Amino acid sequence: MDDIELRQLRCLVAIVDEGSFTDAAIALGVSQAAVSRTLAGLERALGVRLLRRTSRVVTPTATGLRVVAQARRVLADAAVLVQEATSGHTRLRIGYAWSAVGRHTVAFQRRWTAAHPGIDLHLVRVNTASAGLAEGACDLAVVRRPLEDRRFDTAIVGLERRLCAIAADDPLARRRSVRLGELTGRILWVDRRTGTTTPELWPPDSRPVVEETYDVDDWLTVIAAGRGIGVTAESTANQYPRPGVVYRPVCDAEPVAVRLAWWRDDPHPALQAVLELLSELYRTG
Repeated sequence: MDDIELRQLRCLVAIVDEGSFTDAAIALGVSQAAVSRTLAGLERALGVRLLRRTSRVVTPTATGLRVVAQARRVLADAAVLVQEATSGHTRLRIGYAWSAVGRHTVAFQRRWTAAHPGIDLHLVRVNTASAGLAEGACDLAVVRRPLEDRRFDTAIVGLERRLCAIAADDPLARRRSVRLGELTGRILWVDRRTGTTTPELWPPDSRPVVEETYDVDDWLTVIAAGRGIGVTAESTANQYPRPGVVYRPVCDAEPVAVRLAWWRDDPHPALQAVLELLSELYRTG
């Protein structure tokens, strides 16, 4: 299988699409003899016959049909690979787990587009600890807790208040703010993979009961139903207003640090510009 080359797959697809060796040679910009040699090399490497050739038509064999279909997928994947490797200066994907950069999200997108029209910005929601960075789904990531993975570097770009999410008919919803001690005895819904709140936020003798959820929509649904509470960064309230759920500041809880994360050995060329813009938005907004 190591003998199979992309040029051979392109040749096979061209012959099938064009209907003849002559037309395939024109489409590929090579000689008809080169097309014949390339196809023969592919058939030899695979050990099967791929095409039936007569004086007037060329048609795939049954095996050839399957190989052509797979060849199209391989060539498409190769094109995506090239795009991923070469688009670093023209595309920027920023991952986030729950809530991007909260109330600054729209301003960030608009100001980025105005200042950097040649770099397309895409915000990508990936509910993992690295917000998609480790998975290759993004180039930079907004995270709200430290990353222990030493492959990544991070920098704090801002701070957000910590809020309590409560059902709208809960007695605490009538308060302007709440304290951690008032949440003791409640069921606390958390996302252990990406959430910013753990029982350790409370003293050991007054921690709430913890239940686990796996997505912000599920989290909001159980809270709206009165099945418990949530404690989250302020950005969640900005990005996810939900009927039946109110957010109240937790006045004695430490704020949440908002971090930008990147690959230590391969930072995106736009890293510094993103750091500066996000830091400015949090500082002035």
